Amino acid sequence: MDFELDQELTLVRDMARDFAQNELLPRASKHDRQEHLDPEVFTKLGELGLFGLTIPEEFGGSGLGNLALATVLIELNRACASTGVTVSVHNSLVGAPLKRFGTPEQQRTWFPRLASGEIIGAYCLTEPNAGSDAASLATTARQEGADYVLDGTKIWVTNGMEAGLFIVYARTDAKAPRASGISAFLVPKDTKGLRIGKKEKKSGIRGSTATEVILEGARVPATNMLGEKNRGFQVAMDTLDGGRIGIAAQAVGIGEACLAEATKYAKERQQFGQPIANFQAVQWKLADMSTQLEASRLLTLRAAWLRDKGEPCGQQAAQAKLMASKTANFCADEALQIHGGAGYTDHFPIERLFRDARITEIYEGATDIQRIVIARKVLS
Repeated sequence: MDFELDQELTLVRDMARDFAQNELLPRASKHDRQEHLDPEVFTKLGELGLFGLTIPEEFGGSGLGNLALATVLIELNRACASTGVTVSVHNSLVGAPLKRFGTPEQQRTWFPRLASGEIIGAYCLTEPNAGSDAASLATTARQEGADYVLDGTKIWVTNGMEAGLFIVYARTDAKAPRASGISAFLVPKDTKGLRIGKKEKKSGIRGSTATEVILEGARVPATNMLGEKNRGFQVAMDTLDGGRIGIAAQAVGIGEACLAEATKYAKERQQFGQPIANFQAVQWKLADMSTQLEASRLLTLRAAWLRDKGEPCGQQAAQAKLMASKTANFCADEALQIHGGAGYTDHFPIERLFRDARITEIYEGATDIQRIVIARKVLS
């Protein structure tokens, strides 16, 4: 395929780049220190339409899809990874499954508010004893008349503090083996019995909140089930294909920021009477960073393109996330090495980028999980 962006996507990319460099980059260190995003950032993201990239135009979104989202996320994450993951989760883990599996009534109810940024979306799958083995989740949903009552605890919920709508995965058939008895539910934040637990203190992406979501007799109408009963695990896994593309795009953006910072510092830093950029050892680091980033970008955009076409992309999404997340960490490590001791202080952005990069190999499926996904496809 040709990855040259058409005129519309080029305009969206340029708009996202301008916003990221002029609005997000000056705030990135502040977001990291205060451990939440400025409220003005949410407002601006809504005004620019960046919360509605996966939402159809008839509901106030742009309907541009995954290729546009990946392109935008690369730009946002070059400036502020905390903002980038907020937008990624909202679009790929909430907007996208609501489009693919939601009923017309669910879409009419939630899409306009999600597209405008009036409410932020969050995804509740992981539990204290269900991480990579998501099928072992223990949260339950029992039917009582026309309602379902949810009980359980979710952890690592991105956007947990800000979200107005949660997609919660719960066990609806205790007798069914593992994944077979899981369903997905749309749970508004004002649902009685839902409360936000502790907010995690993280090493990186500190401006993005990650919280517990505790469900104690949380009652929602049966009409809030997303997709078919006992087929929620399929919803979750399909959704994660899009989510992994989003995190791959995040990793590319972080990696590109690392390369830019390393290049700038190498040109400015003088040792032995000349810029360290003149030394071949430094040049080789920059060359390897650039090459791996280009490969990661292409893998990410191809996976997004396939998803937009409605073609299977599980293997490609896993490959993109595997390659891009490892590359982001490689670039962060090499960029920090180029900075030397100065990079280990908060005098330079690389210290924050180094911390932000690490999570990309963990969430939306850890690196080893991506290898399992890819290997199963290769061996099938």
